[in-house]
Amino acid sequence: MLGLFNTLNLGARSMIAEELGVEVTGQNLANANNAAYTRQTVQLQTSTPTPSSLGLQGTGVEAASIQQVSNQLINGQIQSEASVGGYWNSQQTALENAQTQLDEFLNLSSSSTSSSTTTSTDLSDQLNSLFNAFQSVATSPTDSTARQSLINTAQTLASSFNQASQNLSALNSQLNTSVGGDVTSANQLLSDIASLNGQIAKATASGGTANDLVDSREADLENLAKLVNTQTTANSDGTISVSIGGQELVSGSKLSDSLATYADADGNLLVQTAASATPLTLTGGSIQGTIDARDGALATLRGGLDTMASTLITQVNGIYQNGYDLNGNSGADFFTGSDAGDIGVNSALLTDPSQVQAAGANAPGDNTVALALAQLGSQSLTALNNQTFSGACSLDVENFGDALSNANDQVTNYNSVNTMLLNQRDSVSGVSLEEEMANLITYQKAYETSAQIISTVNQMLTTVVNLKSS
Repeated sequence: MLGLFNTLNLGARSMIAEELGVEVTGQNLANANNAAYTRQTVQLQTSTPTPSSLGLQGTGVEAASIQQVSNQLINGQIQSEASVGGYWNSQQTALENAQTQLDEFLNLSSSSTSSSTTTSTDLSDQLNSLFNAFQSVATSPTDSTARQSLINTAQTLASSFNQASQNLSALNSQLNTSVGGDVTSANQLLSDIASLNGQIAKATASGGTANDLVDSREADLENLAKLVNTQTTANSDGTISVSIGGQELVSGSKLSDSLATYADADGNLLVQTAASATPLTLTGGSIQGTIDARDGALATLRGGLDTMASTLITQVNGIYQNGYDLNGNSGADFFTGSDAGDIGVNSALLTDPSQVQAAGANAPGDNTVALALAQLGSQSLTALNNQTFSGACSLDVENFGDALSNANDQVTNYNSVNTMLLNQRDSVSGVSLEEEMANLITYQKAYETSAQIISTVNQMLTTVVNLKSS
């Protein structure tokens, strides 16, 4: 038989186990609103039995461990989806910024469901206005008002090209800054993960647990996944190894390498490893999303504007140079510059509309060149992929709108999947106030009962002592 003293120990062990249950339940309740917290439970087991004349006799209960209630498969899926979400959210943000900055010039909102605002002064309208102005000069070749209107219209168009190009250039710089900032954030998270690995390995070396540290590491991994797609491998000592783009950057508590940026031929930032300078092929996360938006839809839009402006300069000047102004002069250019960034109107025209070379011969009233320039607006040009100027502009806007619409759809899809996964994780790992309160009452009652056992045994011991002393 156990005897009174062993029974006293049984009650004490039970009180210790139930007290731990209360502490863990309190920890769960305290973190009920902590999204990064994983619910914990006390794993109880029967303590080692003792031999007796009746056989092995139980000695009560003891706490075996404090375990997290988690599903690593769901955690892995959430990390994977975080990379998807980071990628498309960064694309969406970049393209929406472009839409905001360029809508005045390109009417980008007309191709996106995100806005219903339209304008009547975009590049397409201004191009049409330019060719209409040439038509007005062709109708009245010597009319100074028509000539001045043409010059003003051309100036407005050139300024719009310039401003759109500047806005795209500024946005490109912002996206490069964003890539650099995200790389810095990713390196900090990699360093934090390596540090947490070391703490976890130390805490679990003697067979214990480091649940709160594991939660912190999981939060860092998910934040890292939002920036760049990662591959993780669990190690036997409780640490994990982290690889990005096939390069291992964290091995246990060691930070093997880190991320760095480098500039391509156009001065745009890409990502490589810092120590070995190995260019990385990224497949997800906000860093790659920003890069793909910059080098994809926005680069295409920027290239389209430059092509449109350079074609306009070449085509108009090619016809215009053969014309004559009202003073009999010929051979000058109408437009200056080479692309959207520097297109301008010949400065000589700004002060003297009579220098507009509208005639095909040195003859007052001739309108041959002005008429040819007016007709240029309706011609499909090889340099514009067999589109008219207006058609090429509309196609650029349409392609941009498709890219933004796709990003919006992908973000919507991600939000739905992510919400589903988070709900699944919460159903397993989240804290239920009702459940924890029920556990708290159970541990409290068990603690009180164990205390009652000790009180009863104490009374029995007192009785035995009194018997011996009487």
